[in-house]
Amino acid sequence: MATQEEFVNATERSKTLTERPANDVLLQLYALYKQATEGDIQTARPGGFDFKNIAKWDAWKSMEGKSREEAQDAYVQLVNQLAG
Repeated sequence: MATQEEFVNATERSKTLTERPANDVLLQLYALYKQATEGDIQTARPGGFDFKNIAKWDAWKSMEGKSREEAQDAYVQLVNQLAG
């Protein structure tokens, strides 16, 4: 399992990636980060034509039930993979 320090370092490294990840990977990073920092989503799904926030909500919702530690570990692994 990743430590809190490794998670914080991965968060900072994710901001300096040389190549922009594909949208699905960005959504995965977002969802893992939110799950690791806030836990299960507690808001209603956005409606209407707010496609960006709907996609973000859906991605985070897909992490429901994952522990904060599991999300941190997955986040660190994904950033490490993206950073090479």
